[in-house]
Amino acid sequence: MPLLSSSYQPSLIFKNGHVSTIYSGLIRRVRGLVQQRERLELPDGDFMDLDWSFSKVSEPGFPKGSVDTIFNRGNHATEKRLTDRVVVLLHGLEGNGQRPYITGSAMAFNREGFDACAVNFRGCSGETNRHFRSYHSGATEDLEAVITHIITTRKYREIYINGFSLGGNMALKYLGEGNHIPEEVKGLVAVSVPCSLYSSLVELLKPKNFLYAKRFKKHLVAKLRDKQKLFPGLIPDSDIFRIKTLKDFDDIYTSRAHGFEDAMDYYQKCSCLQFLPHIRVPCLIVNAGNDSFLGPECYPIAEARSNEKVHLEIPPYGGHVGFYGSGNFYYNEKRAINFLKEVS
Repeated sequence: MPLLSSSYQPSLIFKNGHVSTIYSGLIRRVRGLVQQRERLELPDGDFMDLDWSFSKVSEPGFPKGSVDTIFNRGNHATEKRLTDRVVVLLHGLEGNGQRPYITGSAMAFNREGFDACAVNFRGCSGETNRHFRSYHSGATEDLEAVITHIITTRKYREIYINGFSLGGNMALKYLGEGNHIPEEVKGLVAVSVPCSLYSSLVELLKPKNFLYAKRFKKHLVAKLRDKQKLFPGLIPDSDIFRIKTLKDFDDIYTSRAHGFEDAMDYYQKCSCLQFLPHIRVPCLIVNAGNDSFLGPECYPIAEARSNEKVHLEIPPYGGHVGFYGSGNFYYNEKRAINFLKEVS
């Protein structure tokens, strides 16, 4: 599929990649979204929390603007739905279901007749997960568990995925690594995707990204300290003291906890770039040209040209998940809704 042209033209200040990244990550506020949490028990005994929000677009049989009462029954949320479409939202590194790029997307999709299921990866919902392992860029077994759960308990006819950064990489890998993809899964939009994890790491370790990398490492190490309380024999202080960079974290924890030889083995096996040729579900990748987190290999131009299901858009602006839009309606949200409606 040829590269797609982009119409994104923000105001002057948001043409600066760092401004758009920082504003969208730390300053943007999304108000008015109502989410309801459901705990998903995983096959291996661990859990993930799902934050649901529901469409307020009425369909035949419902008064305009009405929303049925939502009830809690144990750990499960039940509702009389107004739509058969749901979008699964996947956050990035050290994100969660309440980050503005997730809640903004959920609200935008809800307005357009989609229910939204915001996934909190293991250990990302405010509570340490039960196992030594947690989440990582290639943990498609957890995405598969969410999809299976939605199909078996909610019975939506159309399931869409909207992944951001790490979550976008995971979703693309899921579609292309040879899993059975249920027929209900109709399309994907992946935003600011580190298609080559190593290429992205190289960028993050450069001086231009020092503050971002420092912030990521601070949050990751803090979570590792919490996990140390549960598994003191597996996480000695000496290991934590050795973590100076993000690569150190992946060498010392991510690879060890998830069955990889080391950080480089993890990056090689989990980067979605190698799986793009095998995707058979329509997908759109939106990676800004001025995203300081993405190296050259994160722009899969050749792969998009050779696979009609893979669409690639490279707006010149947007930073990392920072596609500012007027009225607090971001370009990536508008683009995702339009694309997924087109392929439905």
